[in-house]
Amino acid sequence: MTKITDEDKERVNLLKLVSSSKNEFKTLSLDQLSRLSVLLEKKDYSHDKKAHKSKEKLLKKINVRIYELTEGRGIWG
Repeated sequence: MTKITDEDKERVNLLKLVSSSKNEFKTLSLDQLSRLSVLLEKKDYSHDKKAHKSKEKLLKKINVRIYELTEGRGIWG
């Protein structure tokens, strides 16, 4: 049986925030987005093709949002 780590719990909590509503994603702080990105990168979803594709899609979305926040774009939209 696989042990659930603190990082697993943190990743799941952040993913719950993201999936709770479309607007919730835009309320995440830069630190939360960066942390979620790191936690997703660490997690291996290669055994599940659908999950892996979702991971890649979310990472792209996170990177776009980080860019918007750091470059000052998209804050009002």
